[in-house]
Amino acid sequence: MILTADDYAAIRLTLELASVTTVLLLTLCTPLAWWLAHTHSRWRGPIGAVVALPLVLPPTVIGFYLLVTMGPHGPVGQLTQSLGLGTLPFTFPGLVIGSLVYSMPFTVQPLQRAFESLGTRPMEAAASLGAGPLDRFFTVALPLARPGFITAAVLTFAHTVGEFGVVLMLGGNIPGVTRVVSVQIYDHVEAMEYSHAHWLAGGMVVFSFLVLLALHLLQPREDRRA
Repeated sequence: MILTADDYAAIRLTLELASVTTVLLLTLCTPLAWWLAHTHSRWRGPIGAVVALPLVLPPTVIGFYLLVTMGPHGPVGQLTQSLGLGTLPFTFPGLVIGSLVYSMPFTVQPLQRAFESLGTRPMEAAASLGAGPLDRFFTVALPLARPGFITAAVLTFAHTVGEFGVVLMLGGNIPGVTRVVSVQIYDHVEAMEYSHAHWLAGGMVVFSFLVLLALHLLQPREDRRA
């Protein structure tokens, strides 16, 4: 296999970024997805639209506004500088924030659909047995929504692995810090190192195929168990 040390570093960084993003989004988006699935608030539509914006906005647009917001003259950048944290662009934490924004729909929407599909009867039955709201959520809703969590985790991880525009705008191209696989492929192509680009790009194709195959094979099985 023709892979350089920089290629392996980009692969490790990509997997780390995807893992951190997936764990954080599953944690942060579960309450949001539950609220969107059950609320009758007039804010449901606007908030749902904001969550889905990364599906239709060009990644460079998202990356640009995150760069401005978190830059030295942006509100977030001024806050982090006042706290002695410096600025977030061109750092790994900055990449994580960009990935959280960019991959959020791939977490929220599967979870929201899973919660909506539960209906009200399981929760009402648990309430009739004396279970409190938190007890009903953790012992009834979460286990029944397991297929949605599997879908959300797989799609979020895979989508983060395939990021390019957002990470390039927000993180630049710093080896070992912000250079992920997609950017590394771009570098190889620019340098006309097509053999290296083929190995990495082919690996991405195989990875994407396996992700879709896993969803196809596992999801029906989980649905039957649910």
